[in-house]
Amino acid sequence: MAKILVIDDDEAINELIKVNLELAFYKVITALDGNKGYALAKQELPDLIILDVMMPEVDGYTVAKRIRENEETKDIPIIMLTALNMLQNKVQGFNIGVDDYLCKPFEMEELLVRIKALLKRTNNIPKSFAVKEVLTQGDITLIPETYSIEINGQQVKVTPIEFDIVNLLMQNYGNMVSSAKILNDVWGYSADDAVETIRVHMRHIRTKIDKISNGKKYIETIYGGGYRLVPDGSAKK
Repeated sequence: MAKILVIDDDEAINELIKVNLELAFYKVITALDGNKGYALAKQELPDLIILDVMMPEVDGYTVAKRIRENEETKDIPIIMLTALNMLQNKVQGFNIGVDDYLCKPFEMEELLVRIKALLKRTNNIPKSFAVKEVLTQGDITLIPETYSIEINGQQVKVTPIEFDIVNLLMQNYGNMVSSAKILNDVWGYSADDAVETIRVHMRHIRTKIDKISNGKKYIETIYGGGYRLVPDGSAKK
């Protein structure tokens, strides 16, 4: 039975999530503030954390950052719940290392789908852990041991999800990979906000690659379709 920690200062939402997850046969632990939530994360080492953003004293971003910086909790999957639907808020969460983002109000069925998909995806470890060998296409090399992308001898670190996205593009290099396929293969589900979710991650991946690419562009957007990896760096800007 998977153990899930819910951190939300809204007692009604906490209880609603708890009841529904228990009906789905999850073990649930709850906390009404960020400090207690972080303490429970270290103590209980849950399989997944559902984390609200807007909380008094310590907000969700701070809690997520602490979780990612702690050696014992750094790999626990995090789903953020928030009333904030602005792109920069999602970017901030993804930059910290949040795995998924669900905006309030949300349907409980959707939360359950995302929990199931994330637990299946991680199986308590990122999918990228299964990638054992260095993969090279053109100028780009993926190094799974360090979650790094190497281009012409220069390296930049990425998150496990970013690694999985680039790995998927490299496995299909030269061909378009649709946003729906990326979401399904990396996260394990489909949703209406797939395009926005993928755009956030692609923007972050490109920003990191730009630091070591010497002006070359390796990921091309196929508008209305998806993305394509161009291993020689000649992708259209």
